[in-house]
Amino acid sequence: MSESGRGHGQKGGTEPSAEGRVPLPPENAARGALATGTGSDTLVLKRVRVPAEPAAKPAEAKGKQAAKRRDPFFDNAKYLAIVLVAMGHAWEPLRGDSRAASALYIFVYTFHMPAFIIISGYMSRSFDMRPDRLRRLITGVAVPYVIFEVAYTLLKRTAGGDPDYPFSLLDPWYLTWFLIALFVWRLTTPIWKLVRWPVPLALAIAILAAISPDIGDDLDMQRVLQFLPFFVVGLKLRPEHFQLVRRREARLLSLPVLAGGALFAYWAAPRMNAAWFYHRDSAQELGAPGWTGVVMTLALFGCSLVLTACFLAWVPRRHMWFTALGAGTLYGYLLHGFLAKGSRFGDWYAAEWLHTPVGEIAVTLIAASVITVLCTPLVQRLFKFAMEPEMRWAFRRDAEELAKRR
Repeated sequence: MSESGRGHGQKGGTEPSAEGRVPLPPENAARGALATGTGSDTLVLKRVRVPAEPAAKPAEAKGKQAAKRRDPFFDNAKYLAIVLVAMGHAWEPLRGDSRAASALYIFVYTFHMPAFIIISGYMSRSFDMRPDRLRRLITGVAVPYVIFEVAYTLLKRTAGGDPDYPFSLLDPWYLTWFLIALFVWRLTTPIWKLVRWPVPLALAIAILAAISPDIGDDLDMQRVLQFLPFFVVGLKLRPEHFQLVRRREARLLSLPVLAGGALFAYWAAPRMNAAWFYHRDSAQELGAPGWTGVVMTLALFGCSLVLTACFLAWVPRRHMWFTALGAGTLYGYLLHGFLAKGSRFGDWYAAEWLHTPVGEIAVTLIAASVITVLCTPLVQRLFKFAMEPEMRWAFRRDAEELAKRR
């Protein structure tokens, strides 16, 4: 409260106080001026500092809350992408008996992980080496990697019938490769913000990886490097780029593109090695000459970007019943792997009816239902200890952070 408002309780509003101060008219009081008696007819105006209007604070707080709101478009995209991931894993055992399942498998594998990685890159644009963000990277990515790598290894040693399978944090098994890749990609984010041509550079690195069989399996580095361009693309995208694919024209144009991609996948299913879409091997390891790695890396990069844009064109922009599930996609991704592998170890696909069109549809619906349940808030609360542990005991209390809290 400014000092100019202190005389409102005085009778008539014009009598001098004990200190000889005389309130001025409202227009002067509004300017923060005080009239001081000097023993003569002269009034000396003394300027005082008026505090900022408190009415502006709620507006500022409201603006900050609006800035923190999640965009339903991205949560919807993440949920739909992870559903496609689960469907792809469910279709894998059906590929030998069904050309349609094999075609859908190739078609979806062309863009479901690229879409997920592009969104991850877009969400990582603000990442830097600030202590709180590094702590979040450790507790939200590195620690879950260790936990689930050990858990998956135990699954393989018990249900998988391989009791001697070694525990190793250097050789990711099954789905954990994405966590180690995300850890590496985010750590290198400042570099991609610094260089002049980040996407061509990342693509060149992916090409070199595709023709380098000596990279080996440590940290699944082939996948880390071959999927890298998609993460960098996400880093460089801006909101206006996503607005382009949300337009009605983009949706209409995507229809023939998606149809053409599906038809090509049906043609290629019996002729093409699906391992190209995993990006986990070099061309030589797939039995192809080195130059094929260059061509396939560029071709798959282009096809994946186009199909990802078509996929995003049909992602709803408003809040849907599944929007809230977008925040739990990493839970669904890692947890459904136990069921996916368990189905192989337990011969769940031995039933002949599963290899019929009705069975394929049933498997698809079951996969979508299971991944949906695994993304729910209840599951997130149950497994938060493994996916998002706080681990305050493991980190020093940052002095600057404490100062901000005060």
